[in-house]
Amino acid sequence: MTTQPGRRVVVTGATGNVGTSVVAALADDPRVGSVLGVARRRPRWSPPRTEWAEADIEKDADRELTALFDGADAVVHLAWAFQPTHDPLATWRTNVLGGMRVFRAVAAAGVPALVYASSVGAYSPGPKDRPVDESWPTHGWPEAAYCREKAYLERVLDGFEPRNPGVRVVRMRTSFLFKEASASEQLRIFAGSLVPGRLADPRFVPAVPDIEGLVFQALHTDDAADGYRRAVLDDSASGAYNLAADPPLSAADLAGLLDAKVVRLPRLAARTALAAAWSLRLVPSSPHLFDAFLRLPLMDCSRAREELGWQPRHTGTEAVEALLRGLREGAGLDTAPLHPRKAG
Repeated sequence: MTTQPGRRVVVTGATGNVGTSVVAALADDPRVGSVLGVARRRPRWSPPRTEWAEADIEKDADRELTALFDGADAVVHLAWAFQPTHDPLATWRTNVLGGMRVFRAVAAAGVPALVYASSVGAYSPGPKDRPVDESWPTHGWPEAAYCREKAYLERVLDGFEPRNPGVRVVRMRTSFLFKEASASEQLRIFAGSLVPGRLADPRFVPAVPDIEGLVFQALHTDDAADGYRRAVLDDSASGAYNLAADPPLSAADLAGLLDAKVVRLPRLAARTALAAAWSLRLVPSSPHLFDAFLRLPLMDCSRAREELGWQPRHTGTEAVEALLRGLREGAGLDTAPLHPRKAG
């Protein structure tokens, strides 16, 4: 691994689930001289050697972002909006147009490395009985805004890289990321503000639905952050890397964590119920994301292990356990996205 001491790293979306872990991991590495966290709202939380800047990738001009990136050795682009799912143009403006603005600013500022937060959601539908490597197509699930936007930015980077050969581009394709401190944020994003976190208590979950395709990978957010840290500091790292932990989780695994029964539920029945709740704005998660979730492939992470020396410290089961613990306790951090919420 070839590194340079005292690197300056800029992290967009630095106050969310992934951002707080990435900032902490970078700030804890002596090879990093300073971290600039970029967020729409300045947090009270501040690790060592970390500065903050308020910026909005959707609304700020290219020149303002370029000024923030000037002198950086790497930019880690994490900023992302999951809501509002009923207004896909709003998330498109933030995620796609904002992402393109970040990429242009990286090139204009002459930053030598861009590490972008892609996702398993960028992948086309794939198998659940075997993992796929980074060569699997990244066309997403077109009806789900999250997948469509992640896949589109992959195409943007396909064009960005040959036009900017001096920029080392890394695409981190992570599985679902959980930690205790992100529980309140993820509850608000995917279940809505009316659902109490205490429902994660086994006493309140008598059954887990077993739906065709309900097999997924999870990863503790701190383990994902270690992958980002390695990609920033390793000058030979480039291209796409899958990041996920074993074992893949099924309805039976979730039921075991919640001491609940497994109840077989037809996919159509589950989708119909979710679509009705989403149409009535009772839940923020769309049925299109549900469709994508059941079709996402399992990922082979051999490349990250072999080339980056990356190894998750937590199992996928432990990552979900951390989320459930955070839900029950109303965990969070003193940042706007992760502000804690009482569990019940």
